[in-house]
Amino acid sequence: MSTLDPASPPTGELPFFVYGTLLPGEPNHDLFLRGRTSGERAAVLPRALLYDGPGYPYAIDGHGRVHGTLLAAAPGVYEELLGLLDHLEEYLGPGHPRNLYERVVREIELPGEEQAGKGQPGEGTPEERAPGEGTVRAWVYLAAAAVTRSLRTGGSVIDGGRWVTRRPPGGPRTP
Repeated sequence: MSTLDPASPPTGELPFFVYGTLLPGEPNHDLFLRGRTSGERAAVLPRALLYDGPGYPYAIDGHGRVHGTLLAAAPGVYEELLGLLDHLEEYLGPGHPRNLYERVVREIELPGEEQAGKGQPGEGTPEERAPGEGTVRAWVYLAAAAVTRSLRTGGSVIDGGRWVTRRPPGGPRTP
């Protein structure tokens, strides 16, 4: 499993991996992220599955891949952004029984180098990167334990792990 040791909290300001309504073009992107990020790029959460939810998706640990966006907080707004996202995702603290999501640290894959040199997380040519720098540690909101149990027994997996494919171009999201 790609979980990093939860007993040792991360230091510094980790980027965020988003995969649902916080993606560019989705409604919460402008509401919560506009003016609060310094870089965004395509990324993948390995060893995870994406499930359909009531207007938003849930990611859980599993044998798949979830496609999304890695974003870095703009200078000076990290704590504000962290608080906003925790509130949106109904995260009250590690293991809290009323959590809808758990905020966890995961290794995120950065596919391709087409975004390099654009001031985005994970930038740099292969020659500039340290070995293994095709991944980055980031915060991810995964479904909390009770939600995960429910999804595993009766949820609908989103094939391909792409939330944006759930809506026809220019049209409303399909149920």
